Amino acid sequence: MTLTATGDGAVFDHPGLLYDSRARYLSGVTGFVREAVDAGDAVLVAVPPPNLETLRESLTDVAGRVTFADMTVAGRNPGRIIPGVLLAFAAAHPDRRVSIVGEPVWPGRTDLEYPACAAHEALINVVFAGRDVAILCPYDVGRLDPARVRDAWRTHPVMIVDGARRPSPWYDDPYVTAAAFNQPLPKVPVTAATLTYRHAADLAAVRRFVTAETACLDPDRGGDLLIAVNELAENTIAHTGGDGTVSIWAETGRLVCQIDDRGHLSDPLAGRIPPPPDAEGGRGLILANRLCDLVRVHTGGDGTSIRLHMGF
Repeated sequence: MTLTATGDGAVFDHPGLLYDSRARYLSGVTGFVREAVDAGDAVLVAVPPPNLETLRESLTDVAGRVTFADMTVAGRNPGRIIPGVLLAFAAAHPDRRVSIVGEPVWPGRTDLEYPACAAHEALINVVFAGRDVAILCPYDVGRLDPARVRDAWRTHPVMIVDGARRPSPWYDDPYVTAAAFNQPLPKVPVTAATLTYRHAADLAAVRRFVTAETACLDPDRGGDLLIAVNELAENTIAHTGGDGTVSIWAETGRLVCQIDDRGHLSDPLAGRIPPPPDAEGGRGLILANRLCDLVRVHTGGDGTSIRLHMGF
């Protein structure tokens, strides 16, 4: 199956576009954009530079009807893309079909970031199933690791190869695919500063600890990290009934903070679907994804680890 449809005529389409040259990229992407514009869709193009500049130049005649975004900024943290880019754009155009070009996996993506990217691509199929949305995801087969291209066949129901659409024989249940990227995180360094907490009364100590350990960051970014950690620590206290630990350390070019507890994060979409405005709670991971440069999560029967990264 290449498309999913509902009785009200809504059609969801999530193809991967494999390209190995600038010409194939332009042909595939501009063709998709022009067709969407002609159909009256709301169109977003979120790709990394220099592809962004190339598409702006090639789509000048329809630029007034297309929204452009730098994916290295809007989607620097892969966990931010569904809530902060895709769902936000769809919500801004509630009465129109939405067509999006999203390129979350580019050659500069690191091994640290990639598992979150692959899980994101799989979960798009869950979040947008039954919606009137098309999301085209280009993959640079000439420069990407072949394993990442193989993963694209697992996360997209249909692939576009040499200009032709074909169902992917390796497409699998999105939850199963996303679970394959629920990978253990590297060990916390023995040199990391750590603090254990258990009760709501401990949150003030958590905030003082984080404030002291993030003094090396720009004040605004340190404040963002403090908010994220406080929200996640509150989640530990509210939902796990056990101790939590905050660990902070520096790596090359970034400060890293990890929250560990004995809870199990059972919903793979946690942090990707904003809760209703009147909901109590449910915003911890959403806030962390919005505020941090990268969020990695590993959850299992022994507990959950959430690792936050902030560049210096």
